[in-house]
Amino acid sequence: MPVERVVLGPDRLAALRAVDGGGVLIPDDAQLAALVPGATAGLVVVDREDSGGGTALVTRVPVDRTPLVAAEAVAAATGGLRSSVAALRAEAAVIDALQSVGRRLTAQLDVDQLVQEATAAATTAVGAAFGAFLYNLINQFGESYTLYTLSGAPREAFSRFPMPRNTLVFAPTFDGEGTVRSDDISADRRFGRNAPYYGMPEGHLPVSSYLAVPVISPTSGEVLGGFFFGHPERGRFTSRHEYLAEGIAGYSAIALDNARLYERERNFTRELSRSMLPEAPAVPGLDLVTRYLPAATGHKIGGDWFDVIPLDVGGTAFVIGDVVGHGVTAATIMGQVRTAIRAYAVLGLAPSDVLRYVSALLETFAEPTFVTCFYAVLRPDEGLVYANAGHLPAVLRRADGTIEQLGEAMAQPLGVGRVFSERSAELPPGADLLLYTDGLVESRTRDVTQGIEWLLEAVAALPRPVTAAACDGLVANLTGGVHDDDVALVHVHRADGTASTLSPG
Repeated sequence: MPVERVVLGPDRLAALRAVDGGGVLIPDDAQLAALVPGATAGLVVVDREDSGGGTALVTRVPVDRTPLVAAEAVAAATGGLRSSVAALRAEAAVIDALQSVGRRLTAQLDVDQLVQEATAAATTAVGAAFGAFLYNLINQFGESYTLYTLSGAPREAFSRFPMPRNTLVFAPTFDGEGTVRSDDISADRRFGRNAPYYGMPEGHLPVSSYLAVPVISPTSGEVLGGFFFGHPERGRFTSRHEYLAEGIAGYSAIALDNARLYERERNFTRELSRSMLPEAPAVPGLDLVTRYLPAATGHKIGGDWFDVIPLDVGGTAFVIGDVVGHGVTAATIMGQVRTAIRAYAVLGLAPSDVLRYVSALLETFAEPTFVTCFYAVLRPDEGLVYANAGHLPAVLRRADGTIEQLGEAMAQPLGVGRVFSERSAELPPGADLLLYTDGLVESRTRDVTQGIEWLLEAVAALPRPVTAAACDGLVANLTGGVHDDDVALVHVHRADGTASTLSPG
């Protein structure tokens, strides 16, 4: 039996679709005559939904009922296939969306931004009129909860209400017992049993449909908080919405665990670094401004330091350095190196010898490491003598305003180099010396060469006398307040008198 293929557009299938939404359609005699005039039998295979068309397989020769029976059998066998494929595609889209949200959340380390993003994503996913994330800070009574973020409603909508308590409705969420979903929360037997409101307080956003999901740490089992969603209409939340909310809550718990661990390590490293930094002493004839600023963004904390060391043999040593690497390890190495430099400095050793001995000491460490360091000694009658171990050059501003860089590319870092040459420079009354680390001049948006050019311009424009506020302004202007690495600096002004200004920062 000859079979003819006829391609059909969406408009020609409209009538058939109204009758049967299956993947294989059996047109009746009238429909067949309209689709393919002269055809005696046929079936239509509908293309994928995004195509909208189909293909008719027809014959124009006389046939008995056998081909039609076979076609009907095919239609019956495949009738549910189209809807099954559509359901699978919808499920895959949900999973993809959930994984996309999870990737964004678990890559986030800022707790405030993390919780806000999670609240917004979950509120949208479940179709709530509004959603909230309540992060619990436990007081001495064990039930203090703080409203952290909102989505779908302004914060003012809840600002005049107290924090939710561990009532019968909220307890399953705050205690981590499980998800609560209600078509009408006001009809729930647990609702309205607690003073002083016995339900929702006057002026609260209307809530009928209610969905709440605890956020539980996968590592400790601790309840970190909970998502709460509301809608004024009844029956708005389904099992699918519950599934989505629980998925986002799971990703949020992982992300919060990561963020809290990161924040604890960051705070520990910051405090460790601060505890190892000295209070710069008052030095007659010198005005000093020192600063140590931990990274404002990112995780790069721990390796920068400065020091100002009065020497028994006369004069003052100025040190600036940076341990390669970040975190607790870098902070610990920084403390060891700083102590070693102070020990060698007070012996009155020359700058080149101080760096040589410290470099040899670093070679004995179990793990290979290296450190950049600029070390200078100022003696009133001899000027400035310095050596540089791979650090950025110091900046000298003379009394007449001219600028010079000192110690550029003089030697390899400590732990690598073995010989560190010395040089000298005049630092007469009225002159300034600036030592700094790379966090001041380098970032993800500019390279160090451009940063140093900007620094030289900024130093030339500093007022005299240079104040602590002027140095803070210098840092702010060069970093924009968002430096992603530590910043340490020492500014020395050779004064005419004996008074000194100290600002350790």
